Amino acid sequence: MEFPRRIYTVKEFMKARECVEAGHKHRLTVEGSNAFKAKVQRIKSLLRLTDYYDDLRTYIRSIKEVEGMGQLRETEATIWLNTYLVENPVEGARFVVQKTEQMKDYLAGREYYEKGERRAVKKSIAFLEALGQRRLSEDVKQQCAEALRQWTDGSVL
Repeated sequence: MEFPRRIYTVKEFMKARECVEAGHKHRLTVEGSNAFKAKVQRIKSLLRLTDYYDDLRTYIRSIKEVEGMGQLRETEATIWLNTYLVENPVEGARFVVQKTEQMKDYLAGREYYEKGERRAVKKSIAFLEALGQRRLSEDVKQQCAEALRQWTDGSVL
C-alpha cells in the first residue's frame, strides 16, 4: 500500500489513514542546505533517544528548510523548519514532536488546531521531560530545562 503523494481529497485522506493504520513508515527526506540537513540530523538523534522517531516516520514524509515561519503542511505530510528552529536542537526537536502530533490528529480526524494545538504542545512538553531524563551533555540538559521552564510557566498553556 502506497501513501498518497498529497492529502487534498477525501480519497487521498482515507488512503493516508489506511496506510498509517497498516503500519506504513515514511522514508523521511530532508530538503535544504547541507548545514540545515546536518542540524536536522541532530534533531532526529534526539527523537531517537526518546522513542519519538517512529511517530515522526509514521506521520511525516519530509522536513523542508524555509525562510518563513515553521509550520505543518498537512496536505504534504511535511514540516517546514526555519533557521531559528534548527539552531537549537532541543527546541527544534520539540517543535517537530508538536507538529508530528498535529499530523497524527489530522489523520485521525481530530481537531488539530486550536484545542488540538494545546494537546500537541503537551505532547512536546512530555518529550522535553523524557529527553531531560536521558544521559546527555550538560549543555543539552540545560537546554531541556530552559525549554521546560518556558513552556510550563503558565503563560503558554
